[in-house]
Amino acid sequence: MRHLLQRHPFPMRTHFAHSLVLTYALPPHLLVPLVPPGLALDTYTDPTGTEHGFVAAAVVDTRALRPAGLPARLGRDFILTGYRIFTRFPTPGGRTMRGLRILRSDTDNRLMAAGGNLFSRYHYRSARIGARVLGDTLEFKVLSTDGRADLHVRADLASSPALLPPGSPFADARAARRFAGPLPYTFEYEPETRSMIVVKATRTHWDPVPVAVEVPRLTFFDHGPFTGSRPVLANAFHVADVDYGWEAGHRRALDGARR
Repeated sequence: MRHLLQRHPFPMRTHFAHSLVLTYALPPHLLVPLVPPGLALDTYTDPTGTEHGFVAAAVVDTRALRPAGLPARLGRDFILTGYRIFTRFPTPGGRTMRGLRILRSDTDNRLMAAGGNLFSRYHYRSARIGARVLGDTLEFKVLSTDGRADLHVRADLASSPALLPPGSPFADARAARRFAGPLPYTFEYEPETRSMIVVKATRTHWDPVPVAVEVPRLTFFDHGPFTGSRPVLANAFHVADVDYGWEAGHRRALDGARR
């Protein structure tokens, strides 16, 4: 009954030294097949009337990651990367939760990968990940084991608040801010019970700022359902030095009702 373990049974706490999230716009028809039952694609229609779906590519430098209740000194430091689709989950009362559906995660620690796959469906893999800050430049390099999630990105922290990237579909910074991950919820479909596992984030002083980035390498969109696609960098947001965590997952029916 492995799926019972994969419901995020423990609330977790950590500290984000840095979180850098790049949001890419893609045609909705490419993303809809990747969204499980119960969820809907979260889209944005630009001023020309074109609809866009979005995938977030995130790199997070976490410190003292641990189960809630344990002191920070017992936590471990990890760098985590992830690729997520922006989605919506309607509930019977008319409320709509906005959150992310996980496609893939990578980490610089094999133990973290094993634990992450045991207690979640985040699809963790181990990778070689380097991070450094030189002056006002934050840089991450990710070398994935299969070459399908390599990433090299440099963020100019002095540029904040930066203008939107060239070609961004967003009309303004306010619209872009709605698609700045991570969002309050993460959704995981549980096929064994046809349920949705909902994980709620907890965070303090959350105020991500837009930054200018260079992305010399990003291989995630070169493979699988994204082969031949032309993702457009829609925004890039950075946040630093904040406490972060998530609650234990809870199960809901596909119509959003609690179980």
